[in-house]
Formats: sequence, structure tokens, C-alpha cells
Amino acid sequence: MVSTYAFNGVQRPASRLTAPQDLFNSFYHNSSWACLRETRRRYQAHEKKPKLTMEVTGSDINALILDYLTTEGYPSAAAKFSKEANLSPRQEEESVKARQQIQHSIHMGSIQDAIEALNDLEPQVLDKNPSLHFALLRLQLVELIRTCNSTPGGDISPALSFATTQLAPRAPTNPEFLEDLERTMALLVFPPDNLEPQLAALLHPDLRRSVGDQVNKAILTSQNQRRDAAIRNLVRLRAWAESTARETKKDLPARLELGLDFDEDRPENGEAMIL
Repeated sequence: MVSTYAFNGVQRPASRLTAPQDLFNSFYHNSSWACLRETRRRYQAHEKKPKLTMEVTGSDINALILDYLTTEGYPSAAAKFSKEANLSPRQEEESVKARQQIQHSIHMGSIQDAIEALNDLEPQVLDKNPSLHFALLRLQLVELIRTCNSTPGGDISPALSFATTQLAPRAPTNPEFLEDLERTMALLVFPPDNLEPQLAALLHPDLRRSVGDQVNKAILTSQNQRRDAAIRNLVRLRAWAESTARETKKDLPARLELGLDFDEDRPENGEAMIL
């Protein structure tokens, strides 16, 4: 008589091969083993997948360049580049030209022309942004003072009249406006070749560029466009990532090059400059 054993309620022959095999099958198919098998299957599938890499293509670079030329207001260059790179323009060329002309007028000190062009292009911008409007008017006052100071004994009445009619009514609405107006009027008191740094800064071209940049961003916002070129955000992100990595004691070289062929002493080449 062949001996048997009970397995899962079924009588089976108790051979040396069958009993261990059934025992193994029992363990292999229960929930614990199934979990292990599923884990191993997923791991093997993950290992077979291609690793995620960040590849920058030529079309990505071209799009980044076109975005910069468009956002910063270089219509001719943007039009030529989009044609050569076979890319669709991001904005209408006429709109970009209008923004460029407004910035050019500001950079040249023709503030009244810039204000008129801005009102023609986006009439609501100055109405919705009193600070920007005041900044433009204050810059216009600076240009009037610059003109009257350019010759000995120059007539200051145009500057006084403009300050009285355009800036004085707005100054009480904001303490910063009043402070800016007082500082600007001080340019009429002190000789232009002996100004304190705060006053000298008003006559520096940087003020024109700063106001021009504010106007450009305000126009882009009004047109539902991004205020900054994408490359500026990438530079900020790169600087943030490096700063965060260093704060968390990650193993980084003392100096991370941007790959720019500039003088090594320039900050742009070793540290991302926040634009």
C-alpha cells in the first residue's frame, strides 16, 4: 500500500519528490511570495527602462533665442532669426517695433514722445499703474533739469512749471512720490559737477534704462505676455539650484563655469548673475 499525505484537503502520494514540490508550490503561490515576485518584476522592468536624461536640442536653443529677441524688443533681429530658424514669430512684428520705439525714446531722454506712444499702444497701462506713470513724469523732469543745467544761467522755468503741474498734484498720494520729487528738485539747487551720489544717480543713464525696462514689462503684462525672457528665468533658476546645493553641503566644485568665453574675472562666468 502506497502511503499518502493530505495537502489542501487532497490525498497525495508521499514520494520524496512530490511532497517537497507541493510544499514549494504552496509557498510560491501564497500572498507573501506573490508580493516578492511582483516587486522583483517591477524592479527588473525599471532597470530595463532608458534612464531619464535632459537633452537640449538645437530647436530648443533657437526658441530660447527668439524668445529673448522678442521679449527684449528687437523686432528686426527677431524677424530675421525666426525666418532663418524656421520658427513662428512669438508676437506680431509691429507690436514688437512699437515697444522698441518706446524704449528707444526713453533711452534717448524723449520722455514725452514715449508717453504718447505708450498711450497709443496700450492706453490703460499708465491709468492702472500710478507708480510707473510717476516714474516716467519724474524722468521727464530730470531731462528738463538736465537741459537747463547744460548751459550756464539756463532757464529753469520749464522744469518748475512741469513739476508744479504734473508732479506736485501726485506727490501727496504716496510718500515715495514726495521723496522722489524733493530729491529731483534738489538738482536745481546744487551744481551738476558736485552732486551727492543719490543725486548724481538721477542723471546717470541707468535711470533711463530702469524706467524703460519697467515700461517694457508693463506693456508685456498688458498684452498677456511673459514679462521676462525665458533665459533670464533659467539664469535665476541656475543660481538658485547652485545656492541650494551649497547650503545643503552637496559636493560641488568651488567654481561652476557657465561656459562663456569671457574674462575669468567677470562674475557672469563663475556665478550666475541675477538679471
